[in-house]
Amino acid sequence: MSGSAPAPDSAAFCADLVRSHDFPRYAATLFAPAAERRALLALYAFNVEIVRVRDQVSQPLPGEIRLQWWTDMLSGQVHGSAEGNPVAAELLRAIRDFDLPVEPLSLLADEHQFDLYNDPMPTMAALEGYLAATSSALFDLAARIMGPPSEAAEHLARHAGLAQGIVQVIANLPRDAARRQLFLPQQVLASHDCDVEDVFAGKETPNLRAALDQLSGEARQHLTTALSLLVEVPASVRPAFLPLSQVRADLKRLSQPGRNPFTPEQSPRLRTLWTLWRASRAREFTK
Repeated sequence: MSGSAPAPDSAAFCADLVRSHDFPRYAATLFAPAAERRALLALYAFNVEIVRVRDQVSQPLPGEIRLQWWTDMLSGQVHGSAEGNPVAAELLRAIRDFDLPVEPLSLLADEHQFDLYNDPMPTMAALEGYLAATSSALFDLAARIMGPPSEAAEHLARHAGLAQGIVQVIANLPRDAARRQLFLPQQVLASHDCDVEDVFAGKETPNLRAALDQLSGEARQHLTTALSLLVEVPASVRPAFLPLSQVRADLKRLSQPGRNPFTPEQSPRLRTLWTLWRASRAREFTK
């Protein structure tokens, strides 16, 4: 799997891709040492490529083919063309240099097949399974880049990913509702008598507010647990979890009374940098 060493411009390509499409994770890598930072950017660039498939295809089948290319590449079935893809080349380098397990990367790509179809997310358990294989897996792999694997880091990564993922579901509601895609679990909506068609129509109702409040509460619990577990992993590993500071800021913003959940919002990049810089100096991430 090692192949030839990817060119430095492959690293620059990954950095640009993450900076453009996933700025909070990009900003978090600025606080990691150079070698680890390059591997983190490769990991996050791979995630960007997988997540963007839904936006780049008009039908599910071409999306399935794109995702299959990545799983084939990870299993060593793509010969030659992997080195020509800067993200694949950098990812293979990170896997080799940091002994990353391939299975979670393949599962991440497989799980995002859900994005290609407009099937609703059925239950809270289904959403947690989806987020564990995507957001939590990214935190766990990032932690493996920053230091040796451990049960403590895996436990922390699970809660960190669930917190981040649920917050992203709430933040992405305007985009998802506009394309009739539902990541809000049907089970949660039904428990608050929230009509799915009202969600797709962008109607802000007390029932939807109650459902979103429940999700915010779940995210808050996972975030609190994750932050309390930071002390159980080595200080060298904690930069992998710096995105939690942005999750905390986003959750606070998204939970503000009177906020319209269908109004798209994005944290300014300077504010994101400031949030992550303050966290990088905070006791919970350094001591």
